Amino acid sequence: MEEAEVPLEHLHEEIHHSAEHGGENWISWVALSTAILAVLAAIAGLLSGKHANEAMMSQIEASDQWGYYQAKSIKASVLDAKIALSAAPNESDAAKRDRYEKEQEEIKTEAEHKQAEAKSNFHQHEVFARGVTMFQIAIAIAAISALTRKRRFWIVSLLFGIAGCVFLALGSGH
Repeated sequence: MEEAEVPLEHLHEEIHHSAEHGGENWISWVALSTAILAVLAAIAGLLSGKHANEAMMSQIEASDQWGYYQAKSIKASVLDAKIALSAAPNESDAAKRDRYEKEQEEIKTEAEHKQAEAKSNFHQHEVFARGVTMFQIAIAIAAISALTRKRRFWIVSLLFGIAGCVFLALGSGH
């Protein structure tokens, strides 16, 4: 049985002619802008994840420091009790207690620093995540623009893309 010949060349020429002369060249720009938005979304997503991981690691390190702080506090309290119950206080016990208290201050400073670091990284994570959201919305609206052949949706898409770029810049500049 002979297959019917489909005039695809004519159809391709007609689409090309329609796109060139029908004012549809902007659709190519929609496709290009969508590809750029997708790359920016991927970059923002990677940065968001990186800062989320760093925030979690800093928080874990801060928790470790607070545990170490408590251990030093318990040791200092035990020595205080030993000194209070002892008839003749031992000078080395008093020196140890003083050393523990000094170490506690250093440990507390480090724990607070790690907590601040975690908070800063989490904030950056949130900023980048907002950028990813803006880029995803922009891509979706660009697709609507291409499907409906309405430029105003593409303009809205670009505005969301600009908002995503602002979040990307804010997160990078922190």
